[in-house]
Amino acid sequence: MNQSTLLDILRYPDPRLHTVARPVAAVDDRIRGLIERMFATMYDASGIGLAATQVDVHERLVVIDVSEERNQPMVLINPEIEWASPEKRKGEEGCLSVPGIYDGVERSLAVRVRALDGEGHPRVIEAEGMLAVCIQHEMDHLMGKVFVEYLSSLKQGRIKSKLVKAQREAMRS
Repeated sequence: MNQSTLLDILRYPDPRLHTVARPVAAVDDRIRGLIERMFATMYDASGIGLAATQVDVHERLVVIDVSEERNQPMVLINPEIEWASPEKRKGEEGCLSVPGIYDGVERSLAVRVRALDGEGHPRVIEAEGMLAVCIQHEMDHLMGKVFVEYLSSLKQGRIKSKLVKAQREAMRS
């Protein structure tokens, strides 16, 4: 993939990250092209998941690949969680929109999700572990929620200040 195919990832506290995504109306060439560019962007940024909201496209589309080999791409279009386990665990999370910040977030250990795949075919995914966490994290983005919003307001303020300062310094150089 050449650099021109990569998309810009919105950085927290960009207000566009709080936009609630609308359903994808049709899985067409535009969506397939977006999926390709989102995977290229995610892999380039060493991420394991990317929601369309993070690249300023406010449609219900998520790409994920939690494999070590980066060879198990998964597309979720218009995903809906049908079931989430009552058992939860707090785990370290990071986010491409919140670079360099990691903190504990409590998530369900397992989920069952109904979605369309990249060709528009319905599928049901039963996920646990890292994949379940990633799905919940990316689906939060579709609802306009960034993982730092699970943290205390004190931590949120510190993270916001740190990232705004880093963005200012990056613009100067």
